[in-house]
Amino acid sequence: MKRIFGLLLGGALLAGCSETKTDAAADVNVQSLNQQFIGAWNAKNTVQLDSLLADDVQYAQGATRFSGKSEVSDKWVRATMGTIADLKLYTTTSGSGPAMAYEAGTFSTEVLPEMADQPRGEGEGNFILVWKKNAKNAWKLSYVQLEGLPVKAK
Repeated sequence: MKRIFGLLLGGALLAGCSETKTDAAADVNVQSLNQQFIGAWNAKNTVQLDSLLADDVQYAQGATRFSGKSEVSDKWVRATMGTIADLKLYTTTSGSGPAMAYEAGTFSTEVLPEMADQPRGEGEGNFILVWKKNAKNAWKLSYVQLEGLPVKAK
């Protein structure tokens, strides 16, 4: 009886350890996800950016709100793609779990002039990016919040 109890206890301990490893393995490196997004943005790769957006993605900046992949892609990604360059993120906090990950901090970017005779600008502000796993277990950008400061001329 003691031998069976010992085997059951040992099996339970091993199962508990392997469950913890499985949960940890399910976590994602949110910095890697954000680097994919920033890399695609700086390369002006709208196809890749679209592939990273969740179908139900939400975008917020001040009073501006966009909902859904189509609206966010059209009114944020494509509408602003040609106006900024060299987007950079500076993380202050991040976290991840098996189905959700987030990163928040500050951003900086070069603001391109609308006309050739205008100066370039520098933009900066705060960001929050939230990633979630979809039904196919793919990580997708689910929520974007940007709060920019006024653009400074270079």
